[in-house]
Amino acid sequence: MGELKKEKTLITTLLVFLMIFGLAGCGRRAAEPQRDLAAAAKITDMLGREVTVSIPADKIVAIGPGALRLVCYVAGTDKVAGIENVEKQQPAGKPYLLAHPELLTKPVIGPGGPDSTPDAEKLASVKPDVVFVTSLVDRMQADELQAKTNIPIVVLSYGTTAVFDEDVYRSLELIGKITGNDERAGEVIAYLKNCQQDLNTRTKDIPETQKPKVYVGALGMKGTHGIESTRGQYAPFVAINARNVVDETGKTGSVMIDREKLLIWDPDIIFIDAAGLKLVQEDYKKNPQFYHSLKAVREGRLYGQIPFNYYSTNIDTAIADAYYAGKVIYPERFKDIDPAQKADEIYQFLLGRPVYEQMAKDFGGFKKIDLARP
Repeated sequence: MGELKKEKTLITTLLVFLMIFGLAGCGRRAAEPQRDLAAAAKITDMLGREVTVSIPADKIVAIGPGALRLVCYVAGTDKVAGIENVEKQQPAGKPYLLAHPELLTKPVIGPGGPDSTPDAEKLASVKPDVVFVTSLVDRMQADELQAKTNIPIVVLSYGTTAVFDEDVYRSLELIGKITGNDERAGEVIAYLKNCQQDLNTRTKDIPETQKPKVYVGALGMKGTHGIESTRGQYAPFVAINARNVVDETGKTGSVMIDREKLLIWDPDIIFIDAAGLKLVQEDYKKNPQFYHSLKAVREGRLYGQIPFNYYSTNIDTAIADAYYAGKVIYPERFKDIDPAQKADEIYQFLLGRPVYEQMAKDFGGFKKIDLARP
């Protein structure tokens, strides 16, 4: 009987022990931090629309020219649930896809393209918490798309200049707030503003009469073009206070000039956008006399620029182009800058990976151009 009593006492003790520590264990699990639940919040998008979204959004899509790029700058790619077909079919010239090739494996959420209509059915099929969109929709279209998909539609904007534009900063802030990446959005905006300030500080005090006359040709404009295709208020030149001969026309944006006008301007330095370089080379073979009438060609002051307008503005490449142009035009003011290294610093910060080498492989990189030796 004594042994039986001892055995019962031992069993009782063990049960009490298990209950105490088992309950304590349950208590510890209950006290562990839980994943923050998304909370509904009202935000105002770039069209002034008030949109109710769940913050932080876990699944997102971005449609329209440049929307996915801005998302990559702020939110990375983990939350991206699908991409447009145009991104998959035309990845060249887009550093964000070079840095994040995993995006190309995502489901297709519509055709994409500057003239496309968003596909409500495909958007809804990936069940995103929010859709970021740029330029494809006006206020009424955005409301209609939201009604069709029952998904919050948040409109972003690249503004008027795209590079160093307040609308871009506001769009980045929206992405940061909605995805729970406010801090990262602030860092990106600060970095862009610092680049702008640095470029301006290096060049703002140079007298106009001491600046060489510069020109950029072969810029893309709904396709590739030759040396006559240029731009007033060309963003990389504006950033470094360059003396762009086209600005005397008072025109902004894409401009097609008469080549005789280029002979009259006779710029000291000419940059050629790499996307149109082949057309310029072919034209040179037919009209070498015209090109040798230009001082910049005769003196070997012809330089390549990496194209930055691919499905809207690749802000990263445009800034890298500005630093390269600064190095060429004002070598003393940019003597501490290695353009390739600077480009990789920009890509690394904004996209998480240095991709200048691949961009240079695709487009020739930052270098002098000899039209006689393609």
